[in-house]
Amino acid sequence: MIEKHVDIATKGGAADTFVCHPERGGPHPAVIFYMDAPGIREELFDMARRMACVGYYVILPNLFYRSGRGTLLTAECTVNESAEQKKMFALMAKISNGLIAEDTAGFLAFLDAQPEVKKGPIGSVGYCMSGPYAMVAAASYPERFGAALSLHGVPFVTDQADSVHLMLDRIKAEAYFGFGSVDFLTPQKDIDALAAALKKTRLKYELEMYENCNHGYVFPQREFYNKAAAERHWERLFALFRRRLG
Repeated sequence: MIEKHVDIATKGGAADTFVCHPERGGPHPAVIFYMDAPGIREELFDMARRMACVGYYVILPNLFYRSGRGTLLTAECTVNESAEQKKMFALMAKISNGLIAEDTAGFLAFLDAQPEVKKGPIGSVGYCMSGPYAMVAAASYPERFGAALSLHGVPFVTDQADSVHLMLDRIKAEAYFGFGSVDFLTPQKDIDALAAALKKTRLKYELEMYENCNHGYVFPQREFYNKAAAERHWERLFALFRRRLG
C-alpha cells in the first residue's frame, strides 16, 4: 500500500489530503472520501485504507482546510454544548454545498493528473455532514461519478435554494443512502421527505434503514458503533463500487 499526505490545489486554497492506493496492479478506479465533522483522523485513515486495499485510489481531503491545516476535533465534539462541539459547528458553518462543488473541481483535477488513477467513473462517499456532500459532488459533475454513497447523512432536505434534494435529478451515478432507524439527527419525517424527493427523480438508488442503529454507527470509535451494521455498510459500498467503478 502506498500512503502519502499531499496538498490539493482548489480555488479556496490548498486542501491537505490523505492519499492511499495499492502499490501494484494499477491504474485503479478513484474514490473521493468526504470526511465527517470531527475531521480527518486515524479512524478515517483506516477506512480509506480498507477501500484502497480492495483496489481503489482513495483521497480523503481536509474539508476544513480554509480554517487551517490538519483541523481536527477531539471526542468532546459529540458532547452537547461543549466548547469543542461549538467549535465544530463554527467550522461546519464555513463550508457549504457550493464550496464543496468548487473544491471537488480541484479534487477531480488532481485525480486526472495521477498516473495510478484509472480513467473512467469515480466514486464518492460521505458520512454524517458529508453524506449530502457525496451527492453534491455527483450532481455537480454528473459525467464524472459512477457511484455515490451517503451513510447517516444530514441534512438532505432544507428550505435553502441549494438543498441537496433539489439537485438529485442531476445525478447520473447510482446512489445509496443508509440511515439508522433511531438516529436522533435524522427523524422519520426527514427520511420521508428525502424518500419523497427521490421518487420524483430518475435516479437509480437504494435507501436502506439500519434497524436499531443511531448516528455514527459505522465508526468504531464512536458511542453508537454497531459492528454488524458497519460491516453491512462495507458490503453495500464495495458491491456498488464493483458494479459502477470496476
